[in-house]
Amino acid sequence: MIVPTYNELENLLRLVDEVATVRRRTPFPGDVLIVDDNSPDGTGKLAAELADQTSWIHVLHRPGKLGLGTAYVDGFRWALSRGYTHIIEMDADLSHPPEAIPRFLAADADLVVGSRYVMGGAVLGWSFTRRAVSRAGSLYARSILRLGVHDTTSGFKCFRRRVLETIDLDSIRGEGYVFQIELTHRTARMGGSVVEVPIAFTDRTNGRSKMTLGIVLEAVWRVAWLRIRPPQDADLPPVAPFESQAIAA
Repeated sequence: MIVPTYNELENLLRLVDEVATVRRRTPFPGDVLIVDDNSPDGTGKLAAELADQTSWIHVLHRPGKLGLGTAYVDGFRWALSRGYTHIIEMDADLSHPPEAIPRFLAADADLVVGSRYVMGGAVLGWSFTRRAVSRAGSLYARSILRLGVHDTTSGFKCFRRRVLETIDLDSIRGEGYVFQIELTHRTARMGGSVVEVPIAFTDRTNGRSKMTLGIVLEAVWRVAWLRIRPPQDADLPPVAPFESQAIAA
């Protein structure tokens, strides 16, 4: 599980505790990689202390605030170099419920999306405006890219290894919303199976949102560009027989 952090000191310890609880009842518990962008509030230092105390926590320290998309890409490379069969994206702000992880692993798909916008999903604590922007963004991406996914901007995902091995990670340019949209779009274009699992998304109570107007505007033009100039990824190879049995998060 890859968890990017920037000034998440107030949330990180609770997140690790919640993941530890879920981990004890997951058949293939796996590891957690914290990717910290030199947080001024000391998040990286806390992450290093947790890694020293816990065998399944690891830290990737980066020199500065380089962006969410590159944090995940660096995390993907780290995970692929170590042979994990499944890789999960998860925010550090406690918005994503760790208890959904066993359902992700049981879904048996190339990409599992933690979805706010399918039956059983919910958004808690957002204003009407924020809900409207998120819904509109997902609808826009679905329409332009002809995706059958309701929550295209979700940042809570589980990938099979073969997806991230096949995508040209160097060609990913987006941050924020559009990074998530692009990965879902490219997985579907490669012939990957995509499943949405309902989650209850909760707005952060500590720290500040990283959402900006620039991230929203980037999504508008990059989604259109993905339609005009779709990435030329190879088709996915067959699923290896062990992948349905040996799972790491």
